[in-house]
Amino acid sequence: MARPDLMDRVVNLTKRRGLVFPSSEIYGGFRSTWDYGPLGVLLKRNVKDAWWRSMVQVRDDVVGIDSAILMAPRVWEASGHLSTFTDPLVDCRSCKERFRADHLPESGACPNCGKKDTFTEARHFNLMFKTFVGPVEDDASVAYLRPETAQGIFVNFKNVQTATRRKPPFGIAQVGKSFRNEITPGNFTYRTREFEQMEMEFFVPPGDGSQWFEYWVAERFSWYVDHGIPEAMLRIRPHDPEELSHYSAGTSDIEFEYPWGWGELEGIANRTDYDLKQHAEFSGEDLTYFDQESDTHYIPHVIEPAAGADRATLAFLLAAYSEEEVKGEKRIVLRLDKRLAPTKVAVLPLSRKETLAPLSSRVADLLRTHLQIDVDDAGSIGRRYRRQDEVGTPYCVTVDFDSLDDDAVTVRERDAMTQERVPISGLLAYMQDQLGS
Repeated sequence: MARPDLMDRVVNLTKRRGLVFPSSEIYGGFRSTWDYGPLGVLLKRNVKDAWWRSMVQVRDDVVGIDSAILMAPRVWEASGHLSTFTDPLVDCRSCKERFRADHLPESGACPNCGKKDTFTEARHFNLMFKTFVGPVEDDASVAYLRPETAQGIFVNFKNVQTATRRKPPFGIAQVGKSFRNEITPGNFTYRTREFEQMEMEFFVPPGDGSQWFEYWVAERFSWYVDHGIPEAMLRIRPHDPEELSHYSAGTSDIEFEYPWGWGELEGIANRTDYDLKQHAEFSGEDLTYFDQESDTHYIPHVIEPAAGADRATLAFLLAAYSEEEVKGEKRIVLRLDKRLAPTKVAVLPLSRKETLAPLSSRVADLLRTHLQIDVDDAGSIGRRYRRQDEVGTPYCVTVDFDSLDDDAVTVRERDAMTQERVPISGLLAYMQDQLGS
């Protein structure tokens, strides 16, 4: 069920608490561009780290790369982006706003001014951002900001396979920025022109594509559930034949129930051998794999799980946001998975008195080297608990006057709000055990 009020509350929270700010805000902002603040950059980094851990670190069949944003223009000619990476664009003759033709309401009314039958004929608009390399702006110096990270993987297939001596099935993963000149960006960080992708290309023998496609659909769905999104807020939507990309033998989207309705969170595609064949043809390089066991050459097929770091971060925020009443007061809490929480532990000195300062600093220094912490000594302890709850901090450590005598602190857990007295000598081990780090 759509909940537009939830988006307003989350957007308000992200700005107020330093997760996400409008970009260039002091100049009035710049449409659909966003800056991640001190807590937001930690949350998004934790999302990317969690993805990398599951896709690369704990597997023995996936390696990583970091390819350049600027690539030879022939890459985009071979991939089809220069000729087919387009959206249908229409203009409203009344209010002069532009829209994607395939996103217009069935009523035919303009989403901006409400008038009907005012749209121009659709024309195709290429989503690639064009730039120039070097001092002269001519056709010979044209380059493009990459619209996806995948092609950097495909053009490095031979390099990676040779360097690592990997045999299909194996994958190459990458996290990085992409750029698309979207006609209608919007919905906060969901659809933007500059965004970060988490993509993996899994190269398999030609006959194994279907089984690996099903494997990765299930694997990626489970990852979101394991990291805190309820199954009821997720669904798998196979693409209909008429909406499949020209290279795809099958695509399924993992969709999340955003406040405005279901939207794509991640796409898993069976890209067949299209990409490697195209780059082999356009570059003249042999991109076949030689299987010594069968004494055959073949071009691997590719299964691609492609996720957006920004969309995933937004989905985790929306799924975690909760409001409840505690002792007659409203408590806002982000029930983020501990692995994703921006700050793991908040150290809260009960008082600013000089008698507590040295011990509070000692506790903070003990934890800071190993965990992302915050120190907050402003306001009542209850108010400080609430501040940490609404940014998802799993644990608060209170240093009180009893700590001067028993050399122990009170550890308070975010979700159940339970408290436990823990000796300072064992605090780090205790926190690492609770956080699974």
